[in-house]
Amino acid sequence: MGKHEQKEFGFGTQIRKSPYFEATVRWGANGFSVYNHMYIPRDFGDPEQNFWNLVNDAILCDVAVERQVEITGPDAAQFAQLLTPRDLSKCAVGQCKYVLITNAEGGILNDPVLLRLEENRFWISLADSDILLWAQGVAINAGLDVQIREPEVSPLQLQGPKSGEIMKTLFGESITDLRYFWLRDCELDGIPLIISRTGWSSELGYELYLQDASKGEELWEKIMAAGAPFGLKPGHTSTIRRIEGGMLSYHADMDINTNPYELGLDRLVELDMEADFIGKAALRRIREQGVSRKHVGLVIDGPALSGPNTRYWALEKDGECVGKVTSAVFSPRLKKNIALAMVSADFAELGTIFDVDMPLGKTTATVVERPFFDPNKKIAAA
Repeated sequence: MGKHEQKEFGFGTQIRKSPYFEATVRWGANGFSVYNHMYIPRDFGDPEQNFWNLVNDAILCDVAVERQVEITGPDAAQFAQLLTPRDLSKCAVGQCKYVLITNAEGGILNDPVLLRLEENRFWISLADSDILLWAQGVAINAGLDVQIREPEVSPLQLQGPKSGEIMKTLFGESITDLRYFWLRDCELDGIPLIISRTGWSSELGYELYLQDASKGEELWEKIMAAGAPFGLKPGHTSTIRRIEGGMLSYHADMDINTNPYELGLDRLVELDMEADFIGKAALRRIREQGVSRKHVGLVIDGPALSGPNTRYWALEKDGECVGKVTSAVFSPRLKKNIALAMVSADFAELGTIFDVDMPLGKTTATVVERPFFDPNKKIAAA
């Protein structure tokens, strides 16, 4: 008898699999990437269909790669504030905040969601960078009584207009009282969860933070079963929808050499608060001096892009390189090639036209308002 052949996804044992990995493969995941040293499903078939599933019904995404950094101890609140320029003084227990983590030069190390679970217990729900190591390093010399660790927590994202109905099926009518960017401690048939009204989709959505990895496949199947009457499909975070919503991706649209003012995220920097944070002096200096480049939205002329960009495309003005396209995709809803770009501040005005150096040749692009769709985020906050 010949060997039983089974398809394996393998980068080696140093790349971790989520508690939902086998379930996602059963449900059609056939391509993965690596994010925070873990597999993340990136392909359930047609990305355009994934987009329509998201905006018309709902999708369930394995985002266990959003690793948590837990901060506990008597000085937890003071330490959390030390990491971010956003004022956390009014962040209540049960509230979530989108924050930036900056270094001493004002560069962005991560743009996570911070969750305040208890008075002295915080989670930092990470984008793709090693903030656990950063936080533990900062703690060594901070002189504060805190403990920093990575808890056993694995989020799922349930996103889309039908996600609220699916959540009511699972948790009852009271789940509709959960406000945008707030969280709740829940159980589902004995499965321990933290649920938040957040997500990386610009749509109505929830994140379910599983606190028992042994229950991963059971949780996945329960949600898919509850969602079947509402058209729920397995899916992956949609590049199309996130660019439509002007949502930034760490390592693509920003990195350690990018500061909040270049991105127009001034609202996340509070230089006048009494509390100190890492990068405060540098960010004050940057605000006073101004920035030499800015992040903008673009519409790119030409045929529909066949997929997202896999490298930065140079932007030229009068033959001179003045910026780069950081994220680009064709939006089937808007019927346009839309993009996010970093450009010289001198050329960031609406209506500015660039030449774009693309793989199939040069075309033109025009600076436009962003987000490209639902600019006031009314859908996600509804």
